[in-house]
Amino acid sequence: MKEFLIEKFLFASSIFSIIVVTLIFLLLFSQGILGFREISIIDFLFGQTWQPTSLVKAEFGTVPLVYGTAVVTSIAMAISVPVGIAIAVYIAEIANPIEKEILKPIVELLAGVPSVVYGFFALVTLATWIQQLTGTNSRLNALNGGLILAIMVIPTIVSLAEDAISSVPREYREGSMALGASKWETIKNVTVPSAAPGILAAVLLGFGRAVGETMAVLMATGNAAVVNFNILDSVRTMTATIVIETPEVAFGSLHYHALFGVALLLFLITFVFNYMAGVIMRRYGRTGR
Repeated sequence: MKEFLIEKFLFASSIFSIIVVTLIFLLLFSQGILGFREISIIDFLFGQTWQPTSLVKAEFGTVPLVYGTAVVTSIAMAISVPVGIAIAVYIAEIANPIEKEILKPIVELLAGVPSVVYGFFALVTLATWIQQLTGTNSRLNALNGGLILAIMVIPTIVSLAEDAISSVPREYREGSMALGASKWETIKNVTVPSAAPGILAAVLLGFGRAVGETMAVLMATGNAAVVNFNILDSVRTMTATIVIETPEVAFGSLHYHALFGVALLLFLITFVFNYMAGVIMRRYGRTGR
């Protein structure tokens, strides 16, 4: 009876999660679709200008917002993924017990720091350093936002990836070394590949943190809704746009529904990325390469 109840509880929890995600999607869709009565989907997805409050002609092109989100997230992931995995490997495989007992709690503590603290650091300190090093006129820019996001994402990746690496059976390591492999060869060819699904899950969670982050990015990127292929220029992300404009928009207006459309687009982008990652994980699990 105990096992039966636990099984049903876990099943109910899974169903509840599915229902919540479905309801979120339906809310975004039901509100966002109303905006497309007046906004062309083509203009919304491929428009180069986001000026919803223009007195001449309101424009709702999301390309600048998608670009800002993509460039900031790309910078963050390009830095956080290799650094985070390297730190996780060191803690799990190389650090002595004392180092591990010190490093892992510190990393996990960093994951709990409020976003506004990171944002304030980026606004006051990191932006100044970048400006002094590069001489850019845009003190708040995509690079600033990407760097602070990387700092925020690294603890998440490290914590989960280290757990995945530590869970690899000891017999795998011992078998590799018994065949003559060095410790580094064992880590590179046995331990990390065996932990790859867990590491990928850590990267996915880090990606979700980076895409969904709002406050730090809002304070660090300058919030200019333009497409300029220069990481030292200001950008605006989708999440920042929603946070900035929603409190001031008239309920039920075209602008209001357009913001729900932006949220729906962000939801779909995240969903597609997670689905593709799930496919990769399943394929990796079957083939082992």
